[in-house]
Amino acid sequence: MSVAMREFVARVWPVAILIVAMCSIQTGASIAKTLFPVIGATGTTSIRLILAALILLIVMRPWRQRFSRRAWKSTVIYGVALGVMNLLFYQALQTVPLGIAVALEFTGPLTVAMLSSRRWLDLLWVAFAVLGLVFLLLLGDDRNGPIDPYGAACALGAGVCWALYILFGQKAGSVNGAQSATLGITIAAVVIAPVGLIDVGPAIFAPEVLPLALAVAVLSTALPYTLEMVALPRLPTQTFGTLMSLEPAIGALSGLLFLSQLLSGLQWLAIGLIIVASIGTTLTVRRRDTFETPVPD
Repeated sequence: MSVAMREFVARVWPVAILIVAMCSIQTGASIAKTLFPVIGATGTTSIRLILAALILLIVMRPWRQRFSRRAWKSTVIYGVALGVMNLLFYQALQTVPLGIAVALEFTGPLTVAMLSSRRWLDLLWVAFAVLGLVFLLLLGDDRNGPIDPYGAACALGAGVCWALYILFGQKAGSVNGAQSATLGITIAAVVIAPVGLIDVGPAIFAPEVLPLALAVAVLSTALPYTLEMVALPRLPTQTFGTLMSLEPAIGALSGLLFLSQLLSGLQWLAIGLIIVASIGTTLTVRRRDTFETPVPD
């Protein structure tokens, strides 16, 4: 393989990994919502994280690898942020359509991308993002009505956690690679599982729940977060944020295909404005703003 081809593959394969991860997450979210009538959002979050942690612990066997101590702080914060992000996002899905919830949650990585640059042109992208949020949050719609305030707040809170996930996930992944996802998801399960057990009880382990919960655990957690942890250290922060800009559109399409959630033209426009803001931020960023991957110990 020529040098040029190797460089091309090195640039493209992390992008392909992220696209697969995004499609997997949104498909899993659609399946997860079908569990809400049975075990609620907290129960679904808990069983998802428990099963995902077990899967990754069995497959990855992280105890066989020596971990750098300097990565533990980042890994713990990454894991807690991941768990709270999932809990808040599922709370939002109870009252907010999937595509809109993802768009609101996406303000987290969008903010990371914007703060990574220092150009006046970024004010234009901020304006696009704000306009999109105004359309989603403040303007009603004849078809779907106004967005539920509690659900919107949960989605925005999940966005804050998503920003922390990106920042500390990069630090953890640059040292311990894909094993950081195993540790992070395990930490998330330890933090969030008690919430579901207290709220729902042993019903989260009911035989009729486990098959769907296992599918959600694989599609929404074990597979995509492992793929993202492989890709994160190999991508600039801004590039990651821009690639993730596809997430609201993928979420809206998943909601349409799996949950029959129809969005209005205004809501599609709002999602489009948020996507444009993210893409614009990355296309105008300077090369020197890219994330440099530390060398593992």
